[in-house]
Amino acid sequence: MDKSITAACLSALLLISCRTNNEVQKMIDKNLFGTLPDGQQVYSYTLKNKVGMEVSIINYGAAVVSLTAPDRNGKFEDIVLGYDSLEGYINDKSYFGSIVGRYGNRIGKGKFSIDGSNYQLTINDGENHLHGGINGYNKVFWNAEPVTTDSSQSLKLTYVSQDGEQGYPGTVTLQVIYTLNDNNELQINYTGVTDKPTILNPTHHSYFNLTGNQENTILDHELTINAENFTPVVKGLITTGGLAKVENTPLDFRKHEKIGLRINNDFEQLKLGNGYDHNWALDNYNGKLQKAVELYDSSSGRKMEVFTDQPGMQFYSGNFLDGTIKGKKNILYKLRTGLCLEAQGFPDSPNKPSFPSVRLNPGEKYKQTTIYKFSTR
Repeated sequence: MDKSITAACLSALLLISCRTNNEVQKMIDKNLFGTLPDGQQVYSYTLKNKVGMEVSIINYGAAVVSLTAPDRNGKFEDIVLGYDSLEGYINDKSYFGSIVGRYGNRIGKGKFSIDGSNYQLTINDGENHLHGGINGYNKVFWNAEPVTTDSSQSLKLTYVSQDGEQGYPGTVTLQVIYTLNDNNELQINYTGVTDKPTILNPTHHSYFNLTGNQENTILDHELTINAENFTPVVKGLITTGGLAKVENTPLDFRKHEKIGLRINNDFEQLKLGNGYDHNWALDNYNGKLQKAVELYDSSSGRKMEVFTDQPGMQFYSGNFLDGTIKGKKNILYKLRTGLCLEAQGFPDSPNKPSFPSVRLNPGEKYKQTTIYKFSTR
């Protein structure tokens, strides 16, 4: 055989091999996570970046089941609460890692009106509607499509919520894209459309613990929230419809404060929530992406910044974790071993005309972006 032909063949084979290896490196790991009672198979998809961070997401509830981030010494640990099996997520009542909706947070008595038509949603939180109802977005199967680029890995998840589901009007198609990039950012992009006037306010519900040890509390985490005001609540944690200043209250996180410093103060809002479970009205809201929150754990050096284009941020300090939930590695999740930072429209907005609207009309497109950025110091 001609030597030039042989050399050309070898070069072609090497090129194919290199391409194949690169493609393998870029591939998103997909593994069977479990099977639903109706026979649908649920998979976990693990996104990775060149730094070593990983996030695993399942297409049940669009839930983040693990998220690893390095400490100041480069040690990677899982910093979100959750379960080791699908059964845990099927039985879960704490919304670990999931996308919640159609409406994240509470709607008073599950009632609202659009253009003179009254709607009654399912009731699942006392006399109120919470996080989409009895079977919200956290309890459904999502179609999943992995996507890769040279600098990031993404998972696109889609769910079609039918007209009348949990009492909501209109058929809503929601697409959620999780992206992990090489800057150690987990970005969540939402887009939604409807065929009938409705309300839409989804959010992400991971419980973070930056220590990397899910037996530790989050009380020594230092928190900053860029907000001069919050939306006060009454019994049942339903908003009053107004704003209140954080100044001279335990809800003032405009400067770094340890979460545990004032959480047990004799303050009516804390008593109503059994701790922090409130929405902060973010400063300088204009519908564009801005830094809203910074969270820091001095023991590990991990820092998390949250960027959002939403008007509100719900900070929940894990007040209803009580040691009865068995999570990963058979750990019993005790009080305040995880916290949530949920970018959102204001709670009970459909019934509070002064709050930013969460209405979505046919022909419009709902959009939301939230970024969780990780670093150390």
